[in-house]
Amino acid sequence: MSKIEIACFNPQSAIIAFENGADRIEFCDGLSEGGTTPSFETTKELREKINIPVFVMIRPRGGDFTYSEAEFEQMKNELTQLKSLNVDGFVFGILDENDEVNVEQNKILVQLAQPLPCTFHRAFDRAKGLEDSLEKVIDCGFKTILTSGQKPNVSEGKENLKTLVELSDGRIEILIGGGLRSTNIQDIREFTSAGYFHSSAITDGGQFANADEVVALKNK
Repeated sequence: MSKIEIACFNPQSAIIAFENGADRIEFCDGLSEGGTTPSFETTKELREKINIPVFVMIRPRGGDFTYSEAEFEQMKNELTQLKSLNVDGFVFGILDENDEVNVEQNKILVQLAQPLPCTFHRAFDRAKGLEDSLEKVIDCGFKTILTSGQKPNVSEGKENLKTLVELSDGRIEILIGGGLRSTNIQDIREFTSAGYFHSSAITDGGQFANADEVVALKNK
C-alpha cells in the first residue's frame, strides 16, 4: 500500500480525500494555474475540519518560478500568516533567471517555515540538471521533492524518477506526481521503488477529487 498525498484546490476536495484515506493534503488555490497560495480564511476553515497533515502551497501566481522582489516579499508574508494556522508544512519552489534552483531565496523560506517541513514542488521539473538540482534542493533544507522526473508526466519520467530515488539515498523524500493515476501507480512504484505518491485524483476534468480514485490510489 502506498502513501498518498492528494492535491486539493478547494476544501471540498480535501474533505473527500481525507474521508477516503489520503495520508496528506497539498492545499492550494488556482486549479487552472497548477496551484497558487490559498486564502488564509479557506485554509483556516479546512484546518478545523480535518486532522491529517495539510501542506500549503506558497505560490503567488501561475507561470514561471522566478519571482520579483515584491512577489518574494508576498511569499514570505503569506507563509508567516499561514504558519499561524497550525498547518503541517509548506510547498514551494523558486528558480533563478537561468532556470536553476535559487538556493538563497529557497533557504530563506525554508528557515521561515521551521520547524515545519517543506516540499520543493514541480518547479523541479523546469530546473536545469537532474543531479545538480537534487543536491541544491537538499542543500536548501527541503524534506521532499515533488517531481515527474523532469518530464511532462510520471510515465515518461520514470527512468529519471528511479535515478532520483537512488541518488537521494534517503537524504530527501522523492514524492512522485504529475499524471499519476490509479491505473499507473503500481507500475511506477515497482519501477522506481519510491514510497510516496501525489495526485489530484480528479478523473472527470472537474474541480473535485474522486472518492473512488482516492481509494484506488491508496489500495493499489
